[in-house]
Amino acid sequence: MRADIARAADRTGENFDFLLAQARIESSLNPQAKAATSSAAGLFQFTNATWLSTLERHGAKHGLGWASAAIASGRITDGALAGRIMGLRYDPAASALMAGELAGDNRIEMTRALGRQPNAAELYLGHFLGSGDASRFLNALARDPDASATALLPSASAANRGIFRDASGRERSLREVMSVIEGKVAGAMTGGDAFAPLTPARPAAAPAPAIAAPVQSRMAGGRSMTDSLQSIFGATGQAAPPAVQAAYARFERFGL
Repeated sequence: MRADIARAADRTGENFDFLLAQARIESSLNPQAKAATSSAAGLFQFTNATWLSTLERHGAKHGLGWASAAIASGRITDGALAGRIMGLRYDPAASALMAGELAGDNRIEMTRALGRQPNAAELYLGHFLGSGDASRFLNALARDPDASATALLPSASAANRGIFRDASGRERSLREVMSVIEGKVAGAMTGGDAFAPLTPARPAAAPAPAIAAPVQSRMAGGRSMTDSLQSIFGATGQAAPPAVQAAYARFERFGL
């Protein structure tokens, strides 16, 4: 999965450490994960609606034109492809690519709403709540941090009780919910700062080849992370993109 995330970071220009942290938080790096309280599924826990809208906007540039062409206004127009389209969420390569694109979309929208670049924790909030609700949350947080988060976002609270309420069932304030989110992101971002403004890592790379159908993870067969990266990007020299060179170094350091 890490190789798929590294390639997605390169293709979309988004931050590798942030995308890896997001996958750790969302699914514990399990591409087959399925939420019990919502439609969220896959490595990055895309809900049905968010998956379809993101794939519709960005699928074609990543070789998924067959899927994006079968989606209109967030709805699947070809029922025969529905299973394959929704099944792509369980393909770590496709899921990581769409997560990178969604992170870019959310950063643009949240920068416009906040008047500044979001940091990693705030950008993760954009994935968790959607950019619109995340911006509402952050603006409300700035106005009155002790206000009830559940009162502001009751639907999100109902679907994420462990975030919006403490162990006793008490409703958390906006400040407290943000503290929980910051703790999750800081703990998962081993190679970055959760509180620094998160700008694009670099311009996106050229579009990927077509993905004809859901595929299995490239990590099968007991290969190391470094070997998997080499098989995708080639040698570890200067020809590899900066994000990938950093991934080589990180995986080799940990013996992966």
